[in-house]
Amino acid sequence: KEFLTKEELEILRTKVFNVPRLELVRDIFLFQCWTGLAFIDVSELKPEHLVTDNEGNIWIRKARQKTKIMCNIPVLPVAASILDKYKDVAECTGKLLPVLCNQRMNSYLKEIADVCGIHKNLSTHTARHSYATSVCLANGVSMENVAKMLGHADTSVTKHYARVLDQNI
Repeated sequence: KEFLTKEELEILRTKVFNVPRLELVRDIFLFQCWTGLAFIDVSELKPEHLVTDNEGNIWIRKARQKTKIMCNIPVLPVAASILDKYKDVAECTGKLLPVLCNQRMNSYLKEIADVCGIHKNLSTHTARHSYATSVCLANGVSMENVAKMLGHADTSVTKHYARVLDQNI
């Protein structure tokens, strides 16, 4: 499975789109890349899934739809800015983000990859691989902690998502 590098994530993050649907899909995808949430979990994310710890840090605390395993995921700055951008959505829908259906998301992600010059087959699932590899492991997060944030019962499943990076060897 493919994942995006830090450089490719930055290209996506800074790209200016003149087409609102592409901007929206990019934002949802980046949110997934910075939280590791699966498509279904992002589409069902509600305000009550956000909790603040004693130090003022915001976390996503949600049971995964697929496994029912509870995830505790720190809301990193990129993800926080996306939540802030779409903060009015929850008032209308009860959900934190205006997520399109998975088929449309994946179709538009291919268009986004072309526009950004990223020669990879992007899908919503690519985001989980990118989170595990480029966001977590590349920054020294342990395999055990990555497994917990992805909602895996043990690290054997996580190893399918996380690629060993040259800088970690």
